[in-house]
Amino acid sequence: MNDEHLLTLECRQFLVTEAELLDDHRLHEWLELLTDDIEYRVPRRVMRERGAEASEFSDDGFLFRDDRGTLQTRVERYDKEYAWAENPPSRTRRIVGNVRPVERADDDVTVKNNVIVYRSQGDDADHDLITGEREDVLRRNDDGEFRLARRTVRLDQTVLPTRNLSIFL
Repeated sequence: MNDEHLLTLECRQFLVTEAELLDDHRLHEWLELLTDDIEYRVPRRVMRERGAEASEFSDDGFLFRDDRGTLQTRVERYDKEYAWAENPPSRTRRIVGNVRPVERADDDVTVKNNVIVYRSQGDDADHDLITGEREDVLRRNDDGEFRLARRTVRLDQTVLPTRNLSIFL
């Protein structure tokens, strides 16, 4: 197996492990997979006419624009009784696919991947299905293990079919 295939497998394994931690509500363990300078962004999709030169995604409007401090606060909030958006807790299933490293620079690997997130709560038959493309920067730490340094999620939906978006994508 060549180096490119090994790198793809290593990136895929990292993302699958991350998805498992999130689906199992092991959020404090998930935080350990993040670098101290993490950037976590979900820009708003903006409708544009065909042929428009501007991006389909806002440079100024975000559903999430988090750093290590805000992600830590969000995780700690889930531990409290007043996390009303997650009472009862969401049941999620993340499917990560089309993992493809697209750029390497020093210890960083930029990885594009697609994600499908199924989410339901309580005993309601309704559920959310959220899809998008993620562009992640994975950085090797001193032990040679990957950590998530940057994530940009470009959702397929313009309007999300959910009452709230309190989960991590």
